[in-house]
Amino acid sequence: MVESWASSEGARRTMLANRRRDTKPELRVRRLLHAAGLRYTVDAPPAPPLRARADIVFSRRRIAVFIDGCFWHGCPTHGVQPKSNETYWRPKLARNRERDTQVTSDLKARGWTVLRFWEHEDPRAVAQTVVAAWLGWDSAYGNTSSPKADTKYLTSSAADPKSN
Repeated sequence: MVESWASSEGARRTMLANRRRDTKPELRVRRLLHAAGLRYTVDAPPAPPLRARADIVFSRRRIAVFIDGCFWHGCPTHGVQPKSNETYWRPKLARNRERDTQVTSDLKARGWTVLRFWEHEDPRAVAQTVVAAWLGWDSAYGNTSSPKADTKYLTSSAADPKSN
């Protein structure tokens, strides 16, 4: 086996299995947004040449949505510090948080609305916040011709993301 950054073969397999896109929290939120009639781009750079990729992007409305993993982005409630290979992980996770702050700042400076959520947040609450930002764009710019989001899917049990 090639020399690895992982502390063990098991840790290496676990890290390789982590997905960059289409995580369960993302899919639950996207399902609700789609049911509400919103259309978006997935795992895309909101404002090239920035290298950052948002989980959900509404490019015409300049809304970037990030659903951050508790471990990778240092959730104050659920984030844990690794006990193995600390000299690698501590700076890596600190850099992730710094990058999140910088990306948010850069996007806001370019006129984007940046919405960040933790993976453990309720998908309905996340979707409601995203829809509110999406609808707020219309009122902020006096746009009355765009379709309105169908918010009934954000409260009914028929669209329960856990049942899918």
